[in-house]
Amino acid sequence: MAPPLIVICGATATGKTRLSLALAEAIGNAHILSADSRQVFRGMDIGTAKADAEMRRRVPHHGLDLVDPDDPFSVVDYVRHAHHVLTKIAQESAVAIMVGGTGLYLRAVARGVPVGDTGHDPAIRAGLEARLAAGGVSPLAKQLRDTAPGVAAVTDLANPRRVVRALERVATTGDRPSPLPVGYPGPIIWFGLYADPTLHRAMIDRRTTAQFAGGLLEEASALHERYGSSAAPFSAIGYGEAFAVLSCRSSMKAAVAATAQRTWAYARRQRTWFRGEPDVTWLPVADERTISATVEAAQAFLDRSHP
Repeated sequence: MAPPLIVICGATATGKTRLSLALAEAIGNAHILSADSRQVFRGMDIGTAKADAEMRRRVPHHGLDLVDPDDPFSVVDYVRHAHHVLTKIAQESAVAIMVGGTGLYLRAVARGVPVGDTGHDPAIRAGLEARLAAGGVSPLAKQLRDTAPGVAAVTDLANPRRVVRALERVATTGDRPSPLPVGYPGPIIWFGLYADPTLHRAMIDRRTTAQFAGGLLEEASALHERYGSSAAPFSAIGYGEAFAVLSCRSSMKAAVAATAQRTWAYARRQRTWFRGEPDVTWLPVADERTISATVEAAQAFLDRSHP
């Protein structure tokens, strides 16, 4: 069996980084795996609240600075990286703590998503759609049964969209069903951090002000000089607002306010996502009591997992 995995989730600015560091140091032999879709990009440090050099010196970190901002990076890329990291951590007999606010990354690693070839081909899809419009689903369903019985057996042949999708995938990947989700094979415990809305908004406001005061404009300027402003990650919260200040399209005050408002809206979406995750132990924002309670619960979990 794979070693136990500790997951820390929650909306942005609830203290996940602080809790993960405290927990890792309390456990001793632990590594932190970031699950943040923006922190994978090099150079995007202040605006993503990435663990700094001192934090990384205290505890080994993974999932950070994996690609340049103009490189593509998907959840499949993250899952592959995470599996590699978790295997290495297990080989060192260490404890893995996966922490972040990108719910899809957390769910993909812990609970599983298919990570094989997705089998998309726009030209093939267009041809199948044209045949569907001209002749209906029956000829397409017959083709699927004749050419790919394995896929046909697990496809709703009365559903035109599913038949078209199945034929598209068969044309690119062959006669095999989509891979089933494969989650983490060992025991997992989930901790989630939450905050009262009024307190949470105040925490977001404070962090946003600190990010701009701490060099976000300079970071954005360096990124713009190297990559321009059109790289997809630069639509991330804070960077568009910083670019607006640098180009004299916004004042600093307006940029801080806009960033805080976007962060708050994002935090609400995160809360909605994480409410759908089962078996999460929810705790208030990371103060000393929360840290102590988490350390105690995590240690009991590790003891149970290693009798």
